[in-house]
Amino acid sequence: MPSNQDSGSKRTIAMVAHDKMKPVLLEWAMENQDLLRNFRIVATGTTGRVLSENLKGVDIECFKSGPLGGDLQIGAMISTGDLEALFFLVDPMTPQPHDVDVKALIRISTLYETPVACNRTTADFVLRGITDPAYVRRPAHPMIEAYVQRSV
Repeated sequence: MPSNQDSGSKRTIAMVAHDKMKPVLLEWAMENQDLLRNFRIVATGTTGRVLSENLKGVDIECFKSGPLGGDLQIGAMISTGDLEALFFLVDPMTPQPHDVDVKALIRISTLYETPVACNRTTADFVLRGITDPAYVRRPAHPMIEAYVQRSV
């Protein structure tokens, strides 16, 4: 899926973390802040605030809190091709009241071939991948276009 961003602007990535994972995401982001400076970062409410307070020189825009619509704002960016990757550190041990929103975000990422990292190891791979000059993002699968063009 081609991005709607100008070729001269920074590519956009999203960062989200469940409450218990916010310190883990912050630690990972601090370890990788030199690479992250090459991106515009959008983040859900508290996650964005935590990152903004601790990462100097990194372009971060805070959306609403995930349960209040921030997950949906990120999902909209994915569906329009405006997001390069999603870094969503999930707490696998704590039930989330907005689990349906989380599943929808993972689903839309899968649908539009947006790389998703749900833990630090995968985040390392995704970040290295999208910063590799040879990286070219795959377009959405042709079944998406067929679905859009179907007769109803």
